[in-house]
Amino acid sequence: MSQITFALAKGRLAKKAMGILKEIGITCSEMETESRKLLFTSDDGKFRFFLAKASDVPTYVDYGVADIGIVGKDTIVEENRNVYEVLDFGFGKCKMAVAGEPSKKELLASGAFIRVATKYPTIAKSYFEKTNRPVEIIKLNGSVELGPIVGLSDVIVDIVESGKTLEENGLVVLEDIIPLSARCIVNTASMKVKHDTIHHLLREMEKRRDV
Repeated sequence: MSQITFALAKGRLAKKAMGILKEIGITCSEMETESRKLLFTSDDGKFRFFLAKASDVPTYVDYGVADIGIVGKDTIVEENRNVYEVLDFGFGKCKMAVAGEPSKKELLASGAFIRVATKYPTIAKSYFEKTNRPVEIIKLNGSVELGPIVGLSDVIVDIVESGKTLEENGLVVLEDIIPLSARCIVNTASMKVKHDTIHHLLREMEKRRDV
C-alpha cells in the first residue's frame, strides 16, 4: 500500500482528528512529543502527517501534496479549491453569520448599499450577491467586531460560536449564512488512485463522527 498523507489544520482540530485516527488503529508517537518537526510518520510507516495553517490545507490537498485534509468548512468554502468534500466530522460546530448592531437589521432588509467587514471576503461576497444586495467588502485580519464599533462597516461576516464576543460588544447575529464544522477533504486524483485505502479510512472515520 502506498503512503497516505494527511494535512491537518493546526490546533484543536488536529488533536481531535488524531484522536479519531488513533481509535481506528493509526498512531503517531512522533506527534505526541515536543518537536519542531514539520512532517511526521505513523508508527507503522503507512501514513504521513503534517500540520498546516488552516487556510493552506485545501491548497496542499488540491495540489496533491496531501491525499486527505481535515479542516473547517469555513476554510473549504473561502479557499474554493478543487477538492472532494467527503465527510462531516460533526465536531467544531459553529456558524458563519452576518452580525451588527440590532438597528442594522432594517438596513439589511432594505436592500440599500452596505459596508461589510470580514476575514472571509469570498463567503461574504457570494452571500450578498446571491441575495442581490449591493455591498463593499472590507477585508480585515484582526478582530472584525471592531468594524461596526468604530464606523468602518455597517455589519460584519464572521464565525459565531457562543455569541459571547458579539454580545460584549453590543452586536447580535442578524442573518445566518452557513453551518460550520470540521470536514474531511480528498485530492481528486488520490480518490481514484488510492480509492480502496481512502474509502476504508472514510468508512472507519464516519463511524466515529460526532452526531
